[in-house]
Amino acid sequence: MLIYTCVSGHGFGHGSRVASVLLALAALRPRWRLVLSTSLPPSFLQLALAGVPFEHRPLRWDVGAIQADALGVDGDATLAALEAVTASLPPLLEAEAHWLQQQGEPVLLLGDVPPAAARLAALVRRPLVWMGNFGWDDIYAPMGGAFLDWAERFHHDYRRGTHVIRCPFSMAMDWGLPETAVGLTAAAPQLAADALRQRLDLPAERERCVMVSFGGLGFALGPEPYARWTGWTFVTTDASAAAAPNVHLLPADVRPLELMRLCGRQISKAGYSTFCEALGQGTGVHLVERHGFAEAAVLEGWLRRHGRHRLLSQPQLLAGDWQLDQPLLPPSDGPLAADGAQQAAAQLVQLAEGMEP
Repeated sequence: MLIYTCVSGHGFGHGSRVASVLLALAALRPRWRLVLSTSLPPSFLQLALAGVPFEHRPLRWDVGAIQADALGVDGDATLAALEAVTASLPPLLEAEAHWLQQQGEPVLLLGDVPPAAARLAALVRRPLVWMGNFGWDDIYAPMGGAFLDWAERFHHDYRRGTHVIRCPFSMAMDWGLPETAVGLTAAAPQLAADALRQRLDLPAERERCVMVSFGGLGFALGPEPYARWTGWTFVTTDASAAAAPNVHLLPADVRPLELMRLCGRQISKAGYSTFCEALGQGTGVHLVERHGFAEAAVLEGWLRRHGRHRLLSQPQLLAGDWQLDQPLLPPSDGPLAADGAQQAAAQLVQLAEGMEP
């Protein structure tokens, strides 16, 4: 069985989600062949897959949203990129279809969540399972103007799938398909907590250690905001903060997930995989407001209901007014199931083994 996964290159969150599910799938069906088709960098994929064998087919499936920085979207650049990427796809899809047809084994396509995966599925006449917490139709429609046509086009593509694995923190995904809802999708930490704490020289008291992370683009804060919190230790990917004596840079070979057990809180933008990893490890989230991206408000609502949290404005972030000395606000509802990756993998096994040859 070949599982061909089309992964959005919009951000590392899509890759992290897919990796968590493929890790669980490899545990259930270790002989299955895993192929990742994405523009995400091989170094990230290798770290996320944690030693599970996979094949990489480099392909830029979609645009997502071109970001002005980690907290803002550039609409004009996004529209220009949509035109360019869409025009480039037809010969690439033909080449991938030809390659799949040459493999000589059953194929199930998994999409997270580039709409063009529906066109590849039509070319090879194989089932396509969507997995995610939104579609790009959900993101583009609220942006209005020229984005409305793209939203309608992509909504039509999503309706051509065969099943939806609906992840938590979800938007509408109203595609008229059978669906399976799952819990938090996050991989398990692989590194020994005590050894990692010693390697990074982190305090034994978890509540005095804070992760600061804004995804692949990062967000440069400089050392000044950290100076307000001399009693705390911070781990971050922000090289501009390295001069602060209480800041430790995250090593390139360590996933942020590994730090969650060692950090009582995380300062971050709204992000699906960030939330899954933090909530799964009991880490509180100090959420920084984000504008122009419809998923952000949805994620905030889910966080209020299911995770311990505090909310920060962008001016508060920049000024270092991080509220670390304030108690985390409790969720209004109960926790989410933590075994979503295993649930999704089990559903993929059922769908793959039940499909026609």
